[in-house]
Amino acid sequence: MTQPSAPPRPRPPGPGADVRLHYEFGAPGQRGATLGNPLIELLIAVRDAGSIGRAAAQLGCSYRYAWGSLRKWEDTLGEALVTWTQGQPAQLTDFGQRLLWAELRARTRLQPQIDALRADLARVLDEARDARQQVLPLHASHDLALPRLREHAAQQSALHLDIRFMGSIDCLRSLNAGRCLVAGFHVPALSGAAPLFAAALKPLLHPGEHKLIGCARRSQGLMTRREHAGRLHGVADLPQAGLRFVNRQPGSGTRLLMDHLMQAQGLQSTQIAGYDSCVEESHVAVAASIASGAADAGLGVEAAALEFGLHFLPLVQEDYFLACLKQNLEQPAVLRLRDLLTGRAWAEMLAALPGYRPAAAPGQVLVMTSALPWWRYTRPKAGARQPGLTAGSGD
Repeated sequence: MTQPSAPPRPRPPGPGADVRLHYEFGAPGQRGATLGNPLIELLIAVRDAGSIGRAAAQLGCSYRYAWGSLRKWEDTLGEALVTWTQGQPAQLTDFGQRLLWAELRARTRLQPQIDALRADLARVLDEARDARQQVLPLHASHDLALPRLREHAAQQSALHLDIRFMGSIDCLRSLNAGRCLVAGFHVPALSGAAPLFAAALKPLLHPGEHKLIGCARRSQGLMTRREHAGRLHGVADLPQAGLRFVNRQPGSGTRLLMDHLMQAQGLQSTQIAGYDSCVEESHVAVAASIASGAADAGLGVEAAALEFGLHFLPLVQEDYFLACLKQNLEQPAVLRLRDLLTGRAWAEMLAALPGYRPAAAPGQVLVMTSALPWWRYTRPKAGARQPGLTAGSGD
């Protein structure tokens, strides 16, 4: 853009500008492939009005604001957009014309997708106004079944599971800090002691304050490419197999499980290549790392191994629990979730996922000292109930 009767201001070569998208709520009436882009709206107004002043009036802003906006966009893009001289109409530069033409062509080409996106985003506002909709913040250890549960909950129960995946320990800390309503974590189905799990989870779960809900049971084991299938028969073979191990992040339930299995075999992390240096944060990421050749073995769920065509050696069955505070057990969103977990559809979804099956008591509230067999009181509580299931008020 130029001052009256002045040559165009020199521009340094522009590095290019990022395309950033955003949307906002406004009064009804916008239709078609119209997108809110202040620069494009200003260029159209200048082109049609032939004057920055008239363009500003058409857009309902001041001349100073329009002029400043053009200067700002020219600095951002590294190109002149408008040129005008004394007594002549303002005109778009060649770059300004090409930018406007490309934008309008893109809008026309993308009209069906833009209309569909607008409709989807409009439902955001409609759902927020619908008091029947419930949102449940759920921080959970990574699991392949939970995204399916999220879709099922939204379709069948107007329940929106706001899932954030993180390690089991971080999930329970989030629950205790009030950052989520429900936390998902998993522990091996062991009949004996598991000191690593007890040490990590006991400080975060308090009988009487926290409640456990049955969710699923799944199989965890070693994943390898098929050419390495005969080299591993258990965790004890890892040091001699010479395979690069990809681990899960510290604080995750799967990392705790691996540490537990190694402790049972008397192994040290230094005996396994990559144990502390190669880390991923989901079962899928571990499987992808192995499939790509970046690593050779890792611990994960069977469904992730089969998704990437890997060999799977089952090692343990584990229970995936949902925890919430006792005071929130009767919250409408939690009750809807419990109802979904008891339903036939959830059982069928788990049956269709390799290595998964329903929990022993899906959707039921469990006695913590029974559900977690490695949890034992040093002395029996006076008047304590026998381990088992309760309708919602057990230890």
